[in-house]
Amino acid sequence: MTRYIYDGSFDGLLTSIYQAYYQKDDIYDIVFEDSQEQNFLFRSTFIVTEEEKAKRVYEAIKMKISKKALKLIFYAYLSEIPGHGIAILEYVRLGFKLGPRVDLHLSNDIVIKINNISNKVAKERHRMTGLARFEELENGIFYCAIEPDYNIVGLLAPHFASRMSNENWIIHDVSRGIKILYNKQEWIVTDIEIKDHLIVKQGEEAYQDLWRTYFKSIAIENKINPKLQKKNMPRRYWKYLVEFF
Repeated sequence: MTRYIYDGSFDGLLTSIYQAYYQKDDIYDIVFEDSQEQNFLFRSTFIVTEEEKAKRVYEAIKMKISKKALKLIFYAYLSEIPGHGIAILEYVRLGFKLGPRVDLHLSNDIVIKINNISNKVAKERHRMTGLARFEELENGIFYCAIEPDYNIVGLLAPHFASRMSNENWIIHDVSRGIKILYNKQEWIVTDIEIKDHLIVKQGEEAYQDLWRTYFKSIAIENKINPKLQKKNMPRRYWKYLVEFF
């Protein structure tokens, strides 16, 4: 049996599902590369993320199962709980067999597991929208530090971008080192460090420095490289956040 190791991105997980499904590999687990889960009894294979393969799995799930299934899978992925990768693979395999009816099989263990995990992530996201408390810094930026159980910080972005649309703000997942930055127009999810000198600067200058720092980290020859931008955003996010909010 084989354990798949992927880069932590959602596309990486989908690529792993492609590999397991079409190569018919005998998989006992799928984990991301910085996971603390270790097992020396079975062979480990690192799966290189391929966007085209990920897209094929994404579209297959949407067409053969449902868009609801995609959201369940994405939320289960954000849970980061041990065993979530293999559970998602088993759910996808079952869904390809049963189609949109898969979630009607409420006595099936894997259906129960994926729905329970997804619901826990959704409930924490909802709870955090009410519990998040912002502190206005001297420079006028609103800052909120959180330590959620699940990796839901990106799911908070659309809510607060609507609720606090006229403010510059930061939501910081302290335990994971991930931040949402919002500049009154758009938001990004990033893991760049927030330097102390940025916090003490005044007003818009401080926030523009944060954005310049972010885009410098993804610039090549003065041009923004979209693929590199995806890499520099935290591995759990990019195009799926708005769609599955």
